[in-house]
Amino acid sequence: MFPNSSSLGRPPFPPKYQQQSSFFTKLPLNIPPTLLSHQQIIVPPFNFRGAVTVLSRNVEATPPVTPVVTLQPMAYGSASPLSSSGVVTTFQGRKRQSQQGAPDGAKRRRIHSQDSDTAVVNPAVPLPEERRCSFPAWISVQSPGLHAPGSPASVGCVPPLQYTLFLDAAGSRLPVAYDKLSQQILELFQACRQQASDLDRKEICRAELQKEFQLIFPGSRLFLVGSSLNGFGGRSSDGDLCLVVKEEPVNQKTEARRILSLVQNLFSTKLSNYIEQPQLIRAKVPIVRFRDKVSNVDFDLNVNNMIGIRNTFLLRTYAFIENRVRPLVLVIKNWARFHEINDASRGTLSSYSLALMVVHYLQTLPEPILPSLQKNYPECFDPTMQLNLVHLAPCTIPPYISKNGSSLGDLLIGFFKYYATEFDWSHQIISVREAKAIARADEAEWRNKFICVEEPFDRTNTARAVHEKQKFDMIRGEFLQAWRLLQDKRDLNWILPSKVAKYKR
Repeated sequence: MFPNSSSLGRPPFPPKYQQQSSFFTKLPLNIPPTLLSHQQIIVPPFNFRGAVTVLSRNVEATPPVTPVVTLQPMAYGSASPLSSSGVVTTFQGRKRQSQQGAPDGAKRRRIHSQDSDTAVVNPAVPLPEERRCSFPAWISVQSPGLHAPGSPASVGCVPPLQYTLFLDAAGSRLPVAYDKLSQQILELFQACRQQASDLDRKEICRAELQKEFQLIFPGSRLFLVGSSLNGFGGRSSDGDLCLVVKEEPVNQKTEARRILSLVQNLFSTKLSNYIEQPQLIRAKVPIVRFRDKVSNVDFDLNVNNMIGIRNTFLLRTYAFIENRVRPLVLVIKNWARFHEINDASRGTLSSYSLALMVVHYLQTLPEPILPSLQKNYPECFDPTMQLNLVHLAPCTIPPYISKNGSSLGDLLIGFFKYYATEFDWSHQIISVREAKAIARADEAEWRNKFICVEEPFDRTNTARAVHEKQKFDMIRGEFLQAWRLLQDKRDLNWILPSKVAKYKR
């Protein structure tokens, strides 16, 4: 485990500070403060100069010198914090090779997950000892009226995170497939979707890293965001992390890059036995890309990109208010990856843009399958809402009842047809916020862009990576080809061979 690991599930400050925090006075009455994790606490301002000084001492001194931080234990409902082993294992090699260098026993002590990925977890029952860990409170807190699986009262509301990330109500929330193509979509979804053990590995790494970061950036919080939590994650999905050092914007070109440089140095020195290949990528939102050697999970870490936290829970709500959304998104992501048009670093579409494109398509059908959540529930998706309240939105919004009874197969064919023949790429913007295609404004953000997908909160272009006509033509060509093949054959194997899809999961 990491050098400062003793147990998971500890907050970054003593209970006295918790009592002073204004956050606890704003909580719903039915959520006791003892159920809150360190990810949800309002933190004091970040002292960047102090952090530079601290890390400089850590990097230069032998052995590393770190400030002493007293962490108080905290109970999360009925589940106790996970005790981690003090065994330190040396890992070698890269990617899958690193599994060979780690004894199986050491991996089990680190991951603490069950052998089965399909185990049913009742959020009302404490997790078995080997599965207890410091999941954020928004995974363990249930919304009012939500009961255990199988209870009639559990029908009719968007489920809380623990319930849906660990299981899918034994398939009861999935649509019924009556035709071959729809059945193929469901089978691929079941085979490729993120499992409990996948999330366990990401969460344990997040919790361990947060404790390391809090020694350098006092009061900071580390969030797991993106597909790992929004419902659209697959077995091979990377982990996206957001380090929040203060609840206000930071300059991504200067301050964020300096903080990430410190993180990269930390990974290369003190944590080099646990983290490999830390790479600082100077993008519009800079990130440190690295691999956790024990879990073999790749991560992208950014600083204060709080829009990513907000849109994680917006997409999560779309994912669970209609049971056809997740299978469609996951199959389309696999299709795009197979045809090499799902990599923003190579000038094609990001998974986030693809998910927004699916939601937009379902919003714009003659009989919509999805609404605009931001229009219908503006109070739940207020872009100025404090981060510690953002996670509550998915548990308070009811499912959307659509009169559109189209099958998964028909919707998949319609998706490709819409973007191949109907959507006006030259003059329109894909807007989930407005639940329609909107006209391009004569602004730099949209001018001379090949694909325009509006970010629902800050209204920037999430598809700005597609800046070459050759890549744009390739993307449009794949949409057209997929529509023609599926319309004629109605067989998923013609656009996404099942053997390849399962291999790449």
